[in-house]
Amino acid sequence: MTRSHFTALSDAPVGDLHRNIVDAVHQHGWSEQDFFLPPDLTVALARECTALAAAGSLTRAGVGHGTAKSLQPDVRGDQIRWMQAGQSDACDQYLAIMETLRIALNREFFLGLDEYESHFAFYPPGASYKQHRDRFRDDDSRVISVVVYLNADWLPEHGGALRLHPEGSGTRDILPVAGRIAVFLSADMLHEVLPATRDRLSLTGWFRRRA
Repeated sequence: MTRSHFTALSDAPVGDLHRNIVDAVHQHGWSEQDFFLPPDLTVALARECTALAAAGSLTRAGVGHGTAKSLQPDVRGDQIRWMQAGQSDACDQYLAIMETLRIALNREFFLGLDEYESHFAFYPPGASYKQHRDRFRDDDSRVISVVVYLNADWLPEHGGALRLHPEGSGTRDILPVAGRIAVFLSADMLHEVLPATRDRLSLTGWFRRRA
């Protein structure tokens, strides 16, 4: 399948989505939007993630970074595969979409975002990720966190919510519905992934400043 097979979003919806994301992040420090990806691209990415899992091509995710990184399955239970340009037509289309969002965020917030990194994240049933923030204490390169969900026919009883803990305003649960995007400030937002009763697929990434 080539890029031309993926349905393109029109300029108007993309502009509206970017404006909604920018406004919500500015006001609340986070945003949740539906229909971020074209449905056929969402399906293609979900199939790719599922195929990687079935082929044993995912790696157990660690906690921390550098020499302090370790596997702690009781803290973090997902399996990942970092996304690379040229990996597939679907990945290239997704990275192109995220580039337009990077430009929009820079235009509005003057954040100096230079790049975007992302990985597939596969949570088997029962896996979770305990409360954490995405920015490391000794590395401030991660600025904006992004999660895009790939799960068709997801119901509330399946669990698996991303639970945000906005400072001073309780919690917010975001179900991992296909095509939905969650965006939040990497340094500020305490968050966790709740266990699900079925496989949970997503693309997790960060807009970064170069260290």
